[in-house]
Amino acid sequence: MVGDNTEPGIVNLRDALDLAQKLELDLVEISPAANPPVCKVMDYQKFLYEQKKKQKEMKSKATKIVVKEIRLGPNTDDHDFKFKVNHAIGFLKDGNKVKVDVFFRGRSIVYKDQGEILLLRFAEACIEVGKPEQMPKLEGKRMIMILTPAKK
Repeated sequence: MVGDNTEPGIVNLRDALDLAQKLELDLVEISPAANPPVCKVMDYQKFLYEQKKKQKEMKSKATKIVVKEIRLGPNTDDHDFKFKVNHAIGFLKDGNKVKVDVFFRGRSIVYKDQGEILLLRFAEACIEVGKPEQMPKLEGKRMIMILTPAKK
């Protein structure tokens, strides 16, 4: 800080500390790896407060993704199917992801193809408000598919 207070420059450490003390501010090291190290005279508490405020604002603007789960059986009836499709459409309209799974109990695992057809029919019924993020895949005794909300 050679000359007046507005022009940046190279100053020795003692002068910089004296200037910061005279202005009742803090001398903050910005880039210690630079040669010579870069420092700035500022109100450090105010700087921390503003940083925290910016982070809080960014966090509030971030969208929170919620995954709702809907469970079906391989032999789910039409009425139950439509009822669960309506719930899924409501969830997708609210901006939530929907995880649809078909749970196979006991020997019903032999009807894997029925479960896959059911999930594809489910995706087709929700196509206006959501699209499949993950196609049906079998994981143990469950066949899972994930739907995401369609872009508006």
